[in-house]
Amino acid sequence: MPGMTQSTPLPELNRQFISHFGEMGSRWGINRTVGQIYALLFLSPVALNADQIAEALAFSRSNVSMGLKELQSWRLVHLRHHPGDRREYFDAPQDVWEIFRLLAEERRRREIEPTQSMLRAALLEEVDTEEERYAQERMRDMHELIDRLMTWFDEIQRLSPDTAKQLMGMGAAVTRVLEFKDRLTGKSPAARGLPPAAP
Repeated sequence: MPGMTQSTPLPELNRQFISHFGEMGSRWGINRTVGQIYALLFLSPVALNADQIAEALAFSRSNVSMGLKELQSWRLVHLRHHPGDRREYFDAPQDVWEIFRLLAEERRRREIEPTQSMLRAALLEEVDTEEERYAQERMRDMHELIDRLMTWFDEIQRLSPDTAKQLMGMGAAVTRVLEFKDRLTGKSPAARGLPPAAP
């Protein structure tokens, strides 16, 4: 916050957002402390040092240090240095699309890629029983779905933020194009998982 001092209290609106982020953090795979530190930095127009963060959130200095290291591992905070000041300052990316992209990349690296590796290994296993063959087919379906999603994700990642936002806003338009194509080809919308067209 501009001109933030060691005794500046957080506005109520900021405290509500920070508290909510802490509660949601555990659902996203991060703890409450990390979520609140990130929320504070996200709302701050200036970079903050660890002492300022600790005082603003009433956290211990050690908890703040561990939280900042976790956020750095997710690439969700930037380290800054001020001339004549030996302390380290931190801020969050300002572009919300960049934040989403970083989160998606890290979730992919930590969760999706290990699952893909396990599925690939399972599909290479020699199976003998009908039960194993059925299980392998189910795994193949899952692997193909994840593979398609990751291909789509890679294509989205290469787009500029403006182009990606435009594409995301085209959901309804894309559905209408698919419905029109289905009518031309005589294919039922239900076969594509689409609801029947409105009369």
